[in-house]
Amino acid sequence: MKQVFVIAVAVLALAVGVAGAEEKFGVPVYPGAKYDAETSKAVKDMMRMEVACYRTVDPVAKVAVFYQKQDLSSMGDVTKEGAFFKKGKIDVTIQSPWMHMKTGAMMKDTLISIVQNKE
Repeated sequence: MKQVFVIAVAVLALAVGVAGAEEKFGVPVYPGAKYDAETSKAVKDMMRMEVACYRTVDPVAKVAVFYQKQDLSSMGDVTKEGAFFKKGKIDVTIQSPWMHMKTGAMMKDTLISIVQNKE
């Protein structure tokens, strides 16, 4: 009985995790990516659009595979340094390396920017 209870709790936790996957502007956020408030604000101020930036240690190719499996259109080739996807008014760019907007330092992790265009 105890084993059945443990399995039921594990299945429930898995279901909640899948159902609770984060989205931004209707686009799933890459699993495990961390929101970067500072970069999001810098890009938003520069572009004057709604933007959410996330960072991950995973390479561009792995992140691109995730977005290829979503309902997004690839806007060109995926390279080891970047990829670009689109879904309606939403753009998703993936890049590594990328330049930190405040310090100018070249960052070696992967930046995922989800942008909601006005048009």
